[in-house]
Amino acid sequence: MNPAEEPRRGEAFYHLGIKPKDVARYVLLPGDPDRVPLIARLWDDAREIAWHREFRVWSGLVAGRPISACSTGIGSSSASIAVEELARAGADTFIRVGSTGAIQPEIRLGDLIISAAAVRFEGASMDYAPPEYPAFAHYEVLLALIEAAESLGVRYHVGITATTDSFYLGQGRRGYRGYEWSRSRSLLADLRSMRILNFEMESSAIYVIASIYGLRAGSVCAVFANRVRDEFEVVGEEDAARVAVEAVKIIQEWDELKAENGKPLIYPSLLGEWHSRR
Repeated sequence: MNPAEEPRRGEAFYHLGIKPKDVARYVLLPGDPDRVPLIARLWDDAREIAWHREFRVWSGLVAGRPISACSTGIGSSSASIAVEELARAGADTFIRVGSTGAIQPEIRLGDLIISAAAVRFEGASMDYAPPEYPAFAHYEVLLALIEAAESLGVRYHVGITATTDSFYLGQGRRGYRGYEWSRSRSLLADLRSMRILNFEMESSAIYVIASIYGLRAGSVCAVFANRVRDEFEVVGEEDAARVAVEAVKIIQEWDELKAENGKPLIYPSLLGEWHSRR
């Protein structure tokens, strides 16, 4: 009989259906299970490990190094479960690969948004830390995502994201039969004035949990909507996946370089050495 404190099905973690060593250190986190095999097509080798509820897990190789992807479903509650069980299985670096709605007029559909930090308009992270605790990307993952976007020549923006629990009123939309209240009516204008770039539903919880556990996390999302211009189109998914996979390759190279030099972190002169090798 397994303990209720950490439920398992045999040796596998209860929700994800994975066992220790089933996943790589480096894990991409799309929300949609259907996005996992699309991401895995960009690898050199890939196979499905498990699929239970919203959690679909694939592992493989990219540039000869291990990589994994795990869908999280929608929202921070299920994303927190994914990070918890992936960390227990040995993962320590996470990149959310998702879709988002921009709230600044200059951001185009199909652009990418790399989240340097996130506003915690969700409840899952409140079970980990008080609201004053910041939700921020690990700087190595952030730099790798920027480097990847530059090298691939895609349009991108870097800034602060708002993570919400609710897709409708929580992101300033009207509810059923036009329902709204004062907060939802003013939300977009308030966040735009604070230079918030976008809405999505997972990043802040992933960031808080990763930070508390000493893990690394970042986020790159394709812009499907611009709320200011009232535009929507499913576009940019492949660019987000390409940037995330390239960022993992970069982080893996940095980790090897740090190990060679006996350094715990990447820094400018070490980056110079990395660039000279490339």
